[in-house]
Amino acid sequence: MASITCIDDLQRLARRRVPRMFYDYADSGSWTESTYRANHEELAALRLRQRVMVDLSDRSLRREMLGEPCSMPLGLAPVGLAGMQHADGEIHAARAAERFGVPFTLSTMSICSIEDVAAHTDRPFWFQLYVMRDRDFTARLIDRARAAGCPALVLTADLQVLGQRHKDIRNGLTVPPKLSVATVANLASKWRWGAGMLRTRRRTFGNIVGHVREASNLESLSGWVASQFDPALSWDDVRRIRDRWDGKLVIKGIMDPRDAVEAVDAGADAILVSNHGGRQLDGAPAAIRALPGVVAAVGDRAEVYMDGGIRSGQDVLKTLASGARGAFIGRAWVYGLGAMGESGVTSALETIRRELDTTLALCGLRDIDDVDEAILWRD
Repeated sequence: MASITCIDDLQRLARRRVPRMFYDYADSGSWTESTYRANHEELAALRLRQRVMVDLSDRSLRREMLGEPCSMPLGLAPVGLAGMQHADGEIHAARAAERFGVPFTLSTMSICSIEDVAAHTDRPFWFQLYVMRDRDFTARLIDRARAAGCPALVLTADLQVLGQRHKDIRNGLTVPPKLSVATVANLASKWRWGAGMLRTRRRTFGNIVGHVREASNLESLSGWVASQFDPALSWDDVRRIRDRWDGKLVIKGIMDPRDAVEAVDAGADAILVSNHGGRQLDGAPAAIRALPGVVAAVGDRAEVYMDGGIRSGQDVLKTLASGARGAFIGRAWVYGLGAMGESGVTSALETIRRELDTTLALCGLRDIDDVDEAILWRD
């Protein structure tokens, strides 16, 4: 733990400990991965304005997100297959977020089910929804999230068609993994991971298996999932979900101001500016570049968040300065999970909080609510 000084340290450790197909799943982008790289590079290119000789005592990072008090304006974004990075991964991540006082978002494509995570946590978590062709299954997912006490539904809008991810194709990604010679050799070299997987019963999509008759085994599950993403998804579907869901509604995957306005008109309480971590449309702009336009279009009608490329507390501060109410991390917490399980997610959160607090002070501020565009250095 003493050697973990930044998220990159957790990434290097995760790369050593997680089987290649699952590490690559989390760490890859689509096509040439240009948008995946741009998310991080364009955040890094923003410059901060240093201020001195101001009172920096009693600093505060606390802020509400969707009415929920948070220790800092940061949440854990939904990541599919997190339970294959580390045994019972979503439960461990939710516990770490709970203790830290920030939101955790469970993916539809999680290994641990909604009910599993609810049974092992006390703080209500957010639930990310993929709208499937099977609308009855989608409706039951919504009802299960309500029964689990989830205060927010995060509807992902940018996966109507699956982006082409070359690493996943080359690795033959499946859940559970298909046992080729190369896969077996790689799995055998990850003894920590393997020992954890042997101890758990959670090794497939917990929100699907047992809830869909057509997905009762590995072959039928893979076929069912591949057929379920709906290219006909529309704003009318969002309105129907808004009518069914009485909690907060977040629309994730918005990059265009016009879509942001449509989302708010359809009943969204918040917008999550996101290009799916560069995993969908390669060649799309970095999320941080799209953020100001969405903020301007939405105004005060909804809260605006952003994910994509956030690996440090400085990245969080730059995101807030660019207009977001809060930031979400995906790969950063997954690296921690793959590296050290629950303590690794905690380490990722501690690292980002420390960096955020230090950078806030060096910009001459002591309250996160005072952050605005003025702290960015404009030539």
